[in-house]
Amino acid sequence: MFHINDQIDLQTLSESAELEFKLAQGKDGKGKLPDDFWPTYSAMANSRGGYVVLGVREKSGNLTVVGIEDIETVQKQLFDLADNTGKVNINLLSNDNVEVTVVEERQLLVINIPAARREQKPVYLKNQPMKETFVRLHEGDHRCSEEQVKRMFAEQVENSRDDKILKGFNFDDIDRDSLSTYKNLLAVAKPQHPWLELELFEMFKQLGGWRRDRQTSEEGITFAGVMMFGTWDAIQEAAPNYFVDYRERDEANTHRWIDRVYPDGSWSGNVFDFYRRTYRKLTTDLKVPFELQQGIRLDESKAHEAIREALVNTLVHADYSGRSSILIIKRPDLFGFRNPGLMRVPPEIAVKGGESDCRNRKMHQMFLMIGAGERAGSGIPKIYSGWEWAKWRKPKLYEKHVPSEQTLLELSTVSLIPKEVTDLLSALFGDRFYELNELEQMIVTTAAIEGWVNHERACQLTSKHSRDVTLALPKLVDKGFLIANGIKKDKSYSLPGMELPSPEDVFTNTLTSLDNLTHSKESLTHSASNNETVLDDGRDAEGRFISVQLNKPYVDDLDALAKEFSHRLNALGAQSREQSRLDVDTMKKLISELCKGHYIPVSVLEVLLGRKSQSLRQNYLKPMITDGVLQMAFPHTPNSPLQGYTTVE
Repeated sequence: MFHINDQIDLQTLSESAELEFKLAQGKDGKGKLPDDFWPTYSAMANSRGGYVVLGVREKSGNLTVVGIEDIETVQKQLFDLADNTGKVNINLLSNDNVEVTVVEERQLLVINIPAARREQKPVYLKNQPMKETFVRLHEGDHRCSEEQVKRMFAEQVENSRDDKILKGFNFDDIDRDSLSTYKNLLAVAKPQHPWLELELFEMFKQLGGWRRDRQTSEEGITFAGVMMFGTWDAIQEAAPNYFVDYRERDEANTHRWIDRVYPDGSWSGNVFDFYRRTYRKLTTDLKVPFELQQGIRLDESKAHEAIREALVNTLVHADYSGRSSILIIKRPDLFGFRNPGLMRVPPEIAVKGGESDCRNRKMHQMFLMIGAGERAGSGIPKIYSGWEWAKWRKPKLYEKHVPSEQTLLELSTVSLIPKEVTDLLSALFGDRFYELNELEQMIVTTAAIEGWVNHERACQLTSKHSRDVTLALPKLVDKGFLIANGIKKDKSYSLPGMELPSPEDVFTNTLTSLDNLTHSKESLTHSASNNETVLDDGRDAEGRFISVQLNKPYVDDLDALAKEFSHRLNALGAQSREQSRLDVDTMKKLISELCKGHYIPVSVLEVLLGRKSQSLRQNYLKPMITDGVLQMAFPHTPNSPLQGYTTVE
């Protein structure tokens, strides 16, 4: 449990997504467990756990200690209802999870809700798993879709998702060339292995591609066998959502791909062949320093090992029933890995190592046999140590729930602290920077390199508890190393003098009331550099809003646009408005065209495309940002209703 000593502690803790404040006063004002506690209980249990503090009023990001007069009654209500299976299907709470603390002479109840184990999920309310199961997202508690709940039930009963026997499949569904190539790699990795003497089918059985169920006497091809070595037709029947995609580009800020690997009919499309083709491309440009081991020069570095482990990790931990594709990105500054499905082991625990819960254990073992991948629980630490060896930025491992559940790993090839950053920190802070502890230095350095840092990003930089990060950030503000922007969960931090503009800074009062803008057309530096004419009302010749704090114009109001320009935008969106169904690639192309050369908020895209804003955000805008096609006007406040989107140029 953590301790809250005063009002300052409360305000400090309010930034964490793992924390919720509730009033708990009841009608008589003496205390009652609030009804909305239980959706939060379900959400935190189904996510990564968290804390609920009862007895605090929260309004517009401000917290007020109110206290609970009859705190014993609230505690009794908590445990009585937690044990009531008609209220919630499982009780995860014990006395150790509940603590009474006193702040400003008022009693608060702090409840630590642990994350449910995979075998305990879903945690749901009112005996209605399909309707009353919640997860914790950035904005709060969100009701799960039936698809999410079904996936939790599947994860609950299946230790390994890939050993199930597929009915109707046989050895004809296996690509023999893939299996033969695998056998050759096995001969290189383990030249004395007895399986090398077996025929292909017998070796395939030993690998786990074919299994016999002793209890039912059922036997046949396993899911692992088809995914690893299957033909494309067989894979599509076994996993309709399956898709693997490798994309390479020669510049960080462009959406032009110079190389791509995906199932296009010219190769099998199976996991093993994708691994072979992709690993070679990922490591082509990596340098190998001169290093001997037992008198023999090594032909690969620890960075090679880290990339190989990242690729294998992506493939064997994927939930192949999920809607996201396997996506591998290679850029000059970054290697990116995405797989469908959330992590079975929380990221902060996976980074420390020693605990493993692989989703596809048969496939993992197949990779281990040819020397690819690490033993259970050591893969992620090997990735981190390889990147530390190369003196690159610490890897970024995180999960996303929208537009679908997925796990992402970003391996930046930017130097840990580039010389220009060292010079900047020395100029700003002198020797004071080196008096900070390791976590504090890492946070400040990240703010310098990336322009800003928030609680979530800071947590990704360390294996320490998020509480340590929560306390470190305001301390750095007090010492003058960081400037805070925004409130609560949208709070971000930047270096002094390098504050990123907030939407409120840019749009003085309202988007359409520009009378109070203090800058003049002469001060609009970006418009001068782009040879644009700025009118006296703060708009360019096309009618787009102009701000000195934005590097591009902003389309805030369709009615304010010049007639010809407005017609052009409407013409671009006409196909979407006129056709209720468009394929994803066509819609993304339309959005790219509409966002070219300026920022557009989702409210304007909603009108131009005739699509609901929620659908645009989840299905198109967020994936396009992840893929580097779009960028945000205010990346440090991603959920702002004033957020604008533009194409990456």
